[in-house]
Amino acid sequence: MKITFVKKILASGEPCPKCSDVEQRLVKTKQLAQIDEIVIADERDPESTGMILAKQLKVQRAPFFVVEDNGEQKVYTVYFKFAREVLGKQTSGADQAREILNDNPDLDYI
Repeated sequence: MKITFVKKILASGEPCPKCSDVEQRLVKTKQLAQIDEIVIADERDPESTGMILAKQLKVQRAPFFVVEDNGEQKVYTVYFKFAREVLGKQTSGADQAREILNDNPDLDYI
């Protein structure tokens, strides 16, 4: 299995805040060691490896993970789902809900 972590650099040159948050989680949980490759999608460079990969895979958000296993390729755009399904880490319902709300600002609390 090969795991690629794609994180974004914004047009301003700053790292994507969500990407930084996910990377910190990977470091804190020692899961970064399970990532085979880290690729940068630089908004300032449409030919950057990550931007090309995102275009090929039709991914619109970052960060994302590409998991290649037995010739199959699967893309994860939600860290908690990736962690649970690929890395085997249990995540709390609150963490999952928080990520969904962060990714969908049009949703509101009930």
